[in-house]
Amino acid sequence: MADTSTAPNPGRDYILTLDCPDRPGTVHAVTEFLLLHRVHIVHSQQFNDRERGRFFMRLHMEALDPAYGLGELTQAFGPLAEAYAMSWHLLDAATRTRTLILTSRYEHCLNDLLFRRRLSMMPIDVPLVVANHPDTAELVASYGVEFRHIPVTPETKADAEAELLKLIEDFQIDLVVLARYMQILSPELCKRLEGRAINIHHSFLPGFKGASPYRQAHTRGVKLIGATAHYVTPDLDEGPIIEQDVVRVDHSMDPARLAAIGRDVEAQVLARAVRWHSEHRILLNDGRTVVFT
Repeated sequence: MADTSTAPNPGRDYILTLDCPDRPGTVHAVTEFLLLHRVHIVHSQQFNDRERGRFFMRLHMEALDPAYGLGELTQAFGPLAEAYAMSWHLLDAATRTRTLILTSRYEHCLNDLLFRRRLSMMPIDVPLVVANHPDTAELVASYGVEFRHIPVTPETKADAEAELLKLIEDFQIDLVVLARYMQILSPELCKRLEGRAINIHHSFLPGFKGASPYRQAHTRGVKLIGATAHYVTPDLDEGPIIEQDVVRVDHSMDPARLAAIGRDVEAQVLARAVRWHSEHRILLNDGRTVVFT
């Protein structure tokens, strides 16, 4: 069930996410803690992974007592979390995720994210877009966002990634989004961005590789076009999957029409993945994800 609550109040609404070994009493312990600290549960979601023996939970909460701010609740929750061996995060629900977008020449995913950000359709701030080609500079400028062109060649890849990492640090970036960024990140960079970099690709992989996947798909007479958003790992396009979608197509559609449909699916799937991440709805579960939508 989706969380349909209104916009969070800064300093009053909080998000708690946690995972821990599955054992009796966990929910009771958490809810009792919140009751004692006068914290009202606005929305609660949980999942028991019986196969792995793990318990996952996301709580949207409202603090009723101004004496219990984020710092006080964080300090008070620590002993309980330790007792139940929890991996957990508690944060202000109104905090926006500082997001850096990486792109190349394709504009559809980039434009969609910047447009949604302008309309406040997801809780992100985009202070910077980095591209390995200058083609999208005008589009980015139209949204009032800073643009940096960092060319990447085999000879300059290490220096380019070092520059990118410095920008991530300087702009205090929480999330990196590869919006059709046509470069393979080094294993070292993937490790540095583990759990906070999202990629999008069409679902023809690995069947149709190369520069013209939609023409190859047309030649083979595909009936479904899809897209996959996932976290970036050193294993190319094999990171934990966040979201996928497909659209039916048929023999009457030429490669250009297939590509247009594919761009639309990619933009929607990536937008959902970025929104869910920025709303702290995704918890990693070994090589998979738990997504509380």
